[in-house]
Formats: sequence, structure tokens, C-alpha cells
Amino acid sequence: MADYSVKLLAKKPVTHNVNAYTVEKPAGFTYTPGQATDFSILKDQWAAEKRPFTFTSLPTSDTLEFTIKSYTDHEGVTNALTHVQPGDSFEISDAWGAIEYKGEGVFLAGGAGITPFLAIFRDLYSKGQVGANQLFFSNRTTADIILKEELEQILGEHFFNLISGENAGGYHHGRIDKAFLQKHITNFDQPFYVCGPDAFTESILKTLEELGASAEALIFEK
Repeated sequence: MADYSVKLLAKKPVTHNVNAYTVEKPAGFTYTPGQATDFSILKDQWAAEKRPFTFTSLPTSDTLEFTIKSYTDHEGVTNALTHVQPGDSFEISDAWGAIEYKGEGVFLAGGAGITPFLAIFRDLYSKGQVGANQLFFSNRTTADIILKEELEQILGEHFFNLISGENAGGYHHGRIDKAFLQKHITNFDQPFYVCGPDAFTESILKTLEELGASAEALIFEK
């Protein structure tokens, strides 16, 4: 796989702990919505610290975008990203990843696990092909919901928010568990897209299989 050095063009806040980073796009660079890259900051000790981040831009765009949650409670890459400035350089690899659009279905995201789905939904929206896709998005608080307005615009009433850490008016309180899935999904013979923290992904995949979803219809990062 090739590596590319790209400059940061812009950084803007999305939520209290998520930023969107716009970077240069190497000539001829391609990816499928949902795919990721091995990413590092070309600065000091960070150059060797590669992390997987998902593209959230449209493949047709002249630039690349990453939407990244920063964990500021420890000195990691995402914390270091809060200090980068336009002009700083990153290294990215060729695109890779198992998450891509395989047809209309149900998207289940936990927190920053929404990022591969952002690229997929933006791509479908740009083509007028959102259809009856549904998104169930689980977060700890309402302040953690990434790009809520944009997702509402794209998905309308097919966008469903769950909040686990506070009782917020107008939101479903709780987690995506078996009872929730049984109540809100009638057809388990369709594609299911799952992305979030490891424990979230594992428990949902297991539950979906128990409810009759076929292993071939489960799309996640293996």
C-alpha cells in the first residue's frame, strides 16, 4: 500500500469533542464511501502512531475530510489532533475497509461509529438514493450526537436517536438491545450495517443473528 503526505487545509468543530478535518487529496486517490485509511500526524513522536480513520467526504470532492472524536483524557493521537493547525501534515495510506453500501437496510451506530455511515449517507443523498434506509444512532448525551441536523435532513423520520446517559425529552432513553430491535425492526431479512465501540458491535451482531439476520447480511469492520 502506498502512503501519501497531505496538508491540513481546515479544522472546524462539529460537537464539543469532534472536529472535521479537511485535507489535501492526492492526485488519483480513490475510496468507496465507508472505507478508512491508516492515518498519522507527521510531527514529533506522532509520525509512527498510525490510527484508522474513515473518510467522511464525498469521493467526488476535490479534498478529503475526516470527522474525528478526540479523547482528551489521555495523550493519544486524537488528543494531539486538537492541537493541529492548517498547514500541518498528515500521512494517509490507500483506502481499505469492509464497510460499504450493499443496498437498502438498517444502520446501527454507536458514538463515533457513525463516521463510515456519514460518507455513505452523503453519497446516497447526493445521488437522490437515500430511499427507505434507517439509522439508529446511540449516544451517551444529546451533546454527543454528531451532525444531528444534517442526518435529519438526509433521513427525515428514518433517523432515530437513543440516549443512554441522560433522560432527554423527545429522545428514546436506553441502548440498542434485543427488546429495542424486536420492537423497531420487523424485517430481519435485509442488510444491517453496524459500527461503534467493539462491545457495542459484538453485542448487536450477536443479537441480530439471534433474531434471524443472516451472517451475509451483516456489514461491519472485521
